[in-house]
Amino acid sequence: MLELDRVIKRYNSGGEQVNALAGITLRLRPAEMLALQGPSGSGKTTLLLLAAGALAAEEGTVSYDGRDLAAMGEQEAAQYRLGEVGLIAQQAHLMARVSAVENAATKLLLAGIALGEAREQAHHWLARVGMADRAKRTPEELSGGERQRVAIARALAGQPRLILADEPTANLDSHRSTEIVALLGELARKEGRAVLLVTHDQEAAAAADRTLLLRDGLLAEPPQMARSA
Repeated sequence: MLELDRVIKRYNSGGEQVNALAGITLRLRPAEMLALQGPSGSGKTTLLLLAAGALAAEEGTVSYDGRDLAAMGEQEAAQYRLGEVGLIAQQAHLMARVSAVENAATKLLLAGIALGEAREQAHHWLARVGMADRAKRTPEELSGGERQRVAIARALAGQPRLILADEPTANLDSHRSTEIVALLGELARKEGRAVLLVTHDQEAAAAADRTLLLRDGLLAEPPQMARSA
């Protein structure tokens, strides 16, 4: 479903070019949850943004269902991000003074779904992340973990086939973290979604079908996995 082929992404840092990704090749299949780990600054978020079509690579190709993201026109790329991708960012970025259900419905409304249906779907996903009783609360009335769960509901609404999750459990307690990781695993294995999970949480990584380590712009299996292979 998602394929990165010899992808290089560079940034300017202090007048020098730095390879955030130094020739990454990665394939993510439907019904698979892949955990991506690595130290801060290793390029994990960059990889997710490339997969979401929010960044472009200097070299190599990023493709979805055989379509090169770089070759998509503006409208096709927007449809891809709204219809195919559920991006869970590290920060919730909710609209202030707007209810949780309206925040969760944002992507659906941008995709042209009618208000009533968008709210219904938003309520469904808020319930799945344990926020049904907070649907009318605004971000100002929610804790950091609750705001994160609203953002997760927003990303999952619309049934995206590709879920890109950047530290989705960082602001959650252990109980809620376990629930969210279990939900992502269920969406992959029972509903056929492809899930790419960036996490520092070892328990979350252990719940994935496989784990890769990103360090210095390159991918490898974590040492403990390589030894057991």
